Amino acid sequence: MTDLYNFWVQHTPIFSILLPAFTAFILVLLGNPGSGSLITDWRQPWRRGISHISTFLGLIMSIGYLISTSQGQIQVYTLSEWSAPFGIVLVLDQLSALMLVLTYALAVPVIWYASRDWDIRGRYFHAMMHFLLMGLSGAFLTGDLFNLFVFFEILLMASYVLLLHGQGKARFQLGIHYVTINLLASAMFLIGLGMIYGSVGSLNMADVARLISTLQPDQHKLAVAGALLLFAVFGIKAAMLPVGFWLPKTYAVATTPVAAVFTIMTKVGIYAILRVNGTVFDDEYSHQILMNILLFIGLVTSLYGAFGAIGTDRLRRFVGFMILSSVGTILIAISLNTTQAWAGGLYYMIHSTVIGATFYLLCGWITSQRGEYKDHFKIAPQMKQNTLVSIVYFLIALMMAGLPPFSGFFGKIFILQATADSPYQILIIITVLVVSLLSILAFTRVGFILFWRSSKPDENVHSEAHAQYQALPKRAPARNDKVIYLLLAGLMAYVVFASPIYNYAHSTAEQMKDNAIYEAALLKRDAEGNVISVQPFNPEYVPETKYGGEVQDANAHLIPYVISSATLEGQNISEFKQRQIQEQQREQQRAPSDNQLKPQGGP
Repeated sequence: MTDLYNFWVQHTPIFSILLPAFTAFILVLLGNPGSGSLITDWRQPWRRGISHISTFLGLIMSIGYLISTSQGQIQVYTLSEWSAPFGIVLVLDQLSALMLVLTYALAVPVIWYASRDWDIRGRYFHAMMHFLLMGLSGAFLTGDLFNLFVFFEILLMASYVLLLHGQGKARFQLGIHYVTINLLASAMFLIGLGMIYGSVGSLNMADVARLISTLQPDQHKLAVAGALLLFAVFGIKAAMLPVGFWLPKTYAVATTPVAAVFTIMTKVGIYAILRVNGTVFDDEYSHQILMNILLFIGLVTSLYGAFGAIGTDRLRRFVGFMILSSVGTILIAISLNTTQAWAGGLYYMIHSTVIGATFYLLCGWITSQRGEYKDHFKIAPQMKQNTLVSIVYFLIALMMAGLPPFSGFFGKIFILQATADSPYQILIIITVLVVSLLSILAFTRVGFILFWRSSKPDENVHSEAHAQYQALPKRAPARNDKVIYLLLAGLMAYVVFASPIYNYAHSTAEQMKDNAIYEAALLKRDAEGNVISVQPFNPEYVPETKYGGEVQDANAHLIPYVISSATLEGQNISEFKQRQIQEQQREQQRAPSDNQLKPQGGP
């Protein structure tokens, strides 16, 4: 039992990626006869069972991560024992644990809801959901900029398929737009990474944060330009203006459970802005450029979302605009660049994700009860569950508009309190208040059309309208209302436990702002305490390979600091290399050298 526990502790961070990955592989290997045959396929209960068990285990695992990191511990996992900055590392800290809990807390009820009916409308629904979870988990855990790109691509490829789930002309058309935009963003991502790597010589986040302020002026400007390019990419993912126009229409055509899960997708972009632009590029020059731009973008995005919600003609697009407005509010918090503001932004981000998903689920309920009118803002016969649906809508409206005593109100208050020392305090307060007022007006308009102005059903039993109305369901789609109640109850609990949650968010913000903690946890040091890193970048350096013969390695003395003692004593290190290590260690004791890797020629 002790060995099992030690194995778990040693490999903890990567399990959150492997679990959805292996689940997705198993679901793909189960095969799929096609959407028309899924309802009678004997494997469908197996798909659902495997999917449910995996997501539930993922939730338990993420909660365990949250508990283990709550005291500020940073767990680092080095893949294949290649230490940072030379290899890929996963970093489990308070922020990544929080994002994993949010992801699985949303995935568990939504996948349970989708398993009643929606998962039979297209092929490989559950497999794609778990590939999406794999990409999300990897993006939240990676400590390397290039692997952030890799996991972005994994989650995006899964989202392409999920967006088209259920088929239809509108989904296909907007799916093409969505894919095109994200392919362009991916190309920009790679260009930005190339600019950073070419100037810094490293893509490990902790190493880049350490080296950015030591670069020569021309290299520094090139690295900052690469960071700003990444910021544009993350802005596309987060759907901030002027690159966020795609979100309302795109999410509006997705199926109900897919749209609900996609609310976490915008938060990946916000996470990346916070993680990369907020902490990695932490020098004064980068912040002077970025934070002022980010504040303006946040203010405009928040206002645009509120005005767009007032002017839209469909409920699903209305939800998309409200999500855009919430993205702007979070960006305002990030732009303030203080621990208190980031803590308020994190608290509000969790609220906006859950309430956005809940609203999309309510759209499915309303659409099912309005028949041919669907979610269009047109006067329609009164819904059969009009009273119940209107009460749920009213609660969601209060929460999303940020009215007391709900979590949206607390989130905005936390952010506004953090503006005390900002020169833009009055502008921010006025914008947030105006957006809240516009949101109330928008929700009032929608509620007036959907509920108060709804007409009485046709009572003529011989009319076609009467027959169509009677054919409408008398209850919510299976599990739809139950999941909504569950998420609303979670938001109620979120208010009750606002104090400890905010304290955790504040502690998370403090941890993120201390780059020295990440440097100490991720980067190795030599006997003199100097960080072992590659700077400046040397393109002529050719490392020794297994089949490259015996090559004199000027950096052999650093090997014991970047690998474990078990590997050092094993068969992977040749006798020739062992002798070099010993000789150079003796030389180091006589005349200590610097901490940089020395250039080395080929064999």
